[in-house]
Amino acid sequence: MGKKIKVLLAKLGLDVHNRGIITVAKKLRNAGMEVVYLGNALPDEIIRSAIQEDVDMVGISSLSGAHLSLGSLLIREAEKENFKDNIVYVIGGVFPPADAQKLREIGFDGIFTPGATGDDIVSSIQRMVAEKQETNTSLPIDP
Repeated sequence: MGKKIKVLLAKLGLDVHNRGIITVAKKLRNAGMEVVYLGNALPDEIIRSAIQEDVDMVGISSLSGAHLSLGSLLIREAEKENFKDNIVYVIGGVFPPADAQKLREIGFDGIFTPGATGDDIVSSIQRMVAEKQETNTSLPIDP
């Protein structure tokens, strides 16, 4: 068995509805993942913490309606810090279904809405992280 998947979870912005993300954190931990729960944080704080913790995935929760604006800032910050291509970024929460495509265009690898089960989330994260790691290990290295 390889290295444990390490995830950083955070509430995006000032949204205080944390029951869902705490439930997800417990599911991921029970599935054998290492979970770092940051709590409420802004995009730059999330990326700084993700870099410091050397995570495989960043998962954010948004229920405040700021998922597009703060989500865009998060992905831009990750790109600015060269911490986007090797990491899986997912977002979950309550937002209009039409925004799922916009979130993918922004750069999120996975979008989870209230209908997602814990098992769906766990298996999707395992698959996305494995695919990202496989892609990055098969890239040629410049001399």
